Amino acid sequence: VCIEPYQGKKVEHNGVKVELLGQIEMYFDRGNFYDFTSLVRELDVPGEIYEKKAYPFEFPTVEMPYETYNGVNVRLRYVLKVTVTRGYAGSIEEYQDFVVRNYSPLPPINNSIKVRSKLSQFPALDMLNSFGPSLVVQMEVGIEDCLHIEFEYNKSKYHLKDVILGKVYFLLVRIKIKNMDLEIRRRESTGAGANTHVETETLAKFELMDGAPVRGESIPVRLFLTPYDLTPTHKNINNKFSVKYYLNLVLVDEEDRRYFKQQEITLYRLKDESS
Repeated sequence: VCIEPYQGKKVEHNGVKVELLGQIEMYFDRGNFYDFTSLVRELDVPGEIYEKKAYPFEFPTVEMPYETYNGVNVRLRYVLKVTVTRGYAGSIEEYQDFVVRNYSPLPPINNSIKVRSKLSQFPALDMLNSFGPSLVVQMEVGIEDCLHIEFEYNKSKYHLKDVILGKVYFLLVRIKIKNMDLEIRRRESTGAGANTHVETETLAKFELMDGAPVRGESIPVRLFLTPYDLTPTHKNINNKFSVKYYLNLVLVDEEDRRYFKQQEITLYRLKDESS
C-alpha cells in the first residue's frame, strides 16, 4: 500500500489499516454486504505523512472457500480495503477487487445419465421431477402415448472445458417433430423461503436434429462446453444463493408446440484448465 500526499501537503491520520474481505451482495438488497471472510492488518499508528510512504502487508493463511461470482441477482467478491482513518476530514477508503478461482480434481465417481421418458410441454413441472441423475422419470403431460424417448449422457459431472457426449433414442413417435435442440440452462436461486428469487438463463442452444424422426432412430449428442460462459455449480453458498445447471432437450412439432425434458448436471473447474 502506497500513500503519497499532494506536494507541499501532509496527511494527518489516526491509523492506517488494510482488510481482506469476502462478501456476498444481493442485488435486491444492494449496498448491504454479507461478509463471510474478514481479516485486518494494522499498517500504521496515528501520525502524519509528509511524503510517499509504502506499507508492506501479508495475509499468509486466508480461507477463500468460494469462487468469485457475478450473477443476475447476486455477486460474490473478494476485495482489499485500505482505510486511512481521519477525524475532522473524514476517513479515506480505497478498494481493489481480485478474482478467486477454486479448482477440483476429477470426481472419483461420475455415473452416466440414462432417462426413459414421456416429454412434457411444461418445463417448470419437468424440472421439479428430474433432479437425480439416476432417477428414471415418467411424465404424461398432454401427449400421452404419442412421444416417448430415451436420452443418455456419458457423465453427470463435467469440467468447464469438457464435451457432453450422448444420444437420444426415439421409442415411440406419433406426432410430427420438425426439429430438436439441446440447451444449457443456468438457474440462480437467491434468498430463502418466501423471499427466494429464481432466475433462469439459456446460455447455449445447439441443434441436434432437423426433420422428422422415426421410431428406433438414435440421434448422437456432442456438445463442447468451451465456447460458453459457464461457472462451477454453486450449492447453497453461505446460505445465500445456489447456481445449478441443466441440460434441456427441446422438441418442436409442426404446429410449433414445444416439448421439454430437463436434467441437472454438475459443473466444476478442473485444475489443469488453461483459464
